[in-house]
Amino acid sequence: MTASPFAIRGVIEGFYGTPWTHEQRLELAGFLGERGMNTFVYSPKDDPLVRQDWRQAYSGAELARLSELIERCAAHGLDLVYCLSPGLSIEYSSESDRSLLSEKFDSIADLGVTSFGLLLDDIPGELQHPSDRSVFAGLVEAHARLVGDVHDRLAEGSRLFVCPTQYWGYGDEEYISRLGQSIDPRIELFWTGRAICSATLDLADAEVFAKATGRAPTYWDNYPVNDVAMRHELHVGPYRGRDRELFRSSRGVIANGMELFESSKIAFATIADYLADPAGYDPEESWHRAIAAVAGDDAEAYTVFADNVRSSCLAAEDAPLLQHALESFAFESVYGDPEHAADELDEVADRMLAAAERLLRGPARTRRLVAEARPWIEAFKIGARAVKCVVELYRSGRLGSDGPTELAPFLGRIRDLRVRVFGDVLDMTLSELIVRRPPAENAQPTPTPHSKEAAS
Repeated sequence: MTASPFAIRGVIEGFYGTPWTHEQRLELAGFLGERGMNTFVYSPKDDPLVRQDWRQAYSGAELARLSELIERCAAHGLDLVYCLSPGLSIEYSSESDRSLLSEKFDSIADLGVTSFGLLLDDIPGELQHPSDRSVFAGLVEAHARLVGDVHDRLAEGSRLFVCPTQYWGYGDEEYISRLGQSIDPRIELFWTGRAICSATLDLADAEVFAKATGRAPTYWDNYPVNDVAMRHELHVGPYRGRDRELFRSSRGVIANGMELFESSKIAFATIADYLADPAGYDPEESWHRAIAAVAGDDAEAYTVFADNVRSSCLAAEDAPLLQHALESFAFESVYGDPEHAADELDEVADRMLAAAERLLRGPARTRRLVAEARPWIEAFKIGARAVKCVVELYRSGRLGSDGPTELAPFLGRIRDLRVRVFGDVLDMTLSELIVRRPPAENAQPTPTPHSKEAAS
């Protein structure tokens, strides 16, 4: 097996939401190690000892769990990067605060950790403490001083990763340029690319960052994470949009996971494939292998489902198979062979229904994966029934009637679930069919059922 051209390949637990369990982290170490990853960055936003209570030391069961995780990572060839996020409360000019930060890192070093992260993301963009404003000209000076102090106090041979407050953009903005030029070039700098969730990571952009900061970026890639405003999305599509030559001016990629641990594994597996062989990486082939590995006996059903939740920051595609079938049916019903198109659309609906039934009620061996995705799978099932209803209305000659009322409950139920399935494809189709023709002048509106049973 050819060695990866990326020095750093891994995952960060850096999302907002319920942190992964200790057991999940232990399992992840094996999952990543088997796929050639070499780094796990520990930084759950909602772990108080990392962010809100960063000054507090680990003790008791918390210390024991962290120690076990460090040992498990080492056993699978992973470097655990332990991070602290002190930026919400630290007084940069305070010797006491800087000492407490270094002492916290030292206590983790005693457990065998040699890589540390100082995360200054998602904090106020201006100095908050009056004492800091009297000492530093601005945020970048305070951060340069803090980063340098932490780095100097780490034991020889230790590594430091830093997430700057400005962690996305073109890579040569004033803050990131000045910070990069002010700190030791051996310090790794996280960067998310052109956007917080970047559609592409390009070699040219990496070169801009490297020139401006004095080091190649380590990409904190916000995929498959789906926190904050993305909670309605399920990011289980393949990794894509990353330059095949990115390794030429990048230290590597650290992928930020979802709170949905089992579902994250699908994207992680494809990311591992890209990092192992960016030149030969095929997103679709990798994706099918990943689903087979994660979903096991339910892989076929899960693939049918996952094909309808493809859209994310990496891909504009929503539901390619269903979209093709709907477009073909719309065209053929007017200009070609409507019976054949209806049969094809009916077949797609049957496949989706069978997949939903398998995942929701079948002998699923991947219960945790299905449980995480249940809201999306339920919306998927309702959508499949809606497509089936479209075909039935066509065959009964009622599809072109004055707004067939049978479709409205399906559309209402899918919208009520507030999860993104089918993207805009099915919603637009059903909306158009429901209002296709205005009612006759004297027609009375037909009551439309909105109960859950009507759409199930």
